[in-house]
Amino acid sequence: MSQRTTAENTPGTASEPTPTIEELEDQERRLVFGRFTHEDAWALGSLLVELARERQAPVAVDIHRAGQQLFHAALPGSTPDNDAWIARKRRVVERYGAASYLVGARFRAKGTTFEASSRLDPDTYAAHGGSFPLRVEGVGVIGAVTVSGLPQLADHRLVVEALEAFLDR
Repeated sequence: MSQRTTAENTPGTASEPTPTIEELEDQERRLVFGRFTHEDAWALGSLLVELARERQAPVAVDIHRAGQQLFHAALPGSTPDNDAWIARKRRVVERYGAASYLVGARFRAKGTTFEASSRLDPDTYAAHGGSFPLRVEGVGVIGAVTVSGLPQLADHRLVVEALEAFLDR
């Protein structure tokens, strides 16, 4: 197993408390767009790249809307494996309409795992942190913003931080 896979499978670390399901659901209620355009995808993706560069984070960033890739960047240290993780995590958001980390947390709260209980192919779907739904008010989920390259909770938090900063503008 590669270091990358191990990092993706780590829910949290001793220094980072794992958020509750209620906290994760609150993030989704708060982080809603009035609209989401191609220009918004570029600005949000660029903000994520800027945050990752400041931290020298070896991540790939991806934004999809309605089946179309609107933004993608791979920073130094990222690998093709990150693109595979992005696709798997994004598919979870598209299928469940919720953040990939939240979906995994809901399975863990039931005493199981996504891989053991979802009946979905783990080579196609990954309920690991880092993909967050792009939700438009009055419309619903229209896509996903995804980061891969850090431990899953750090991927999730990076996306949430960028969404909060973007929506506070």
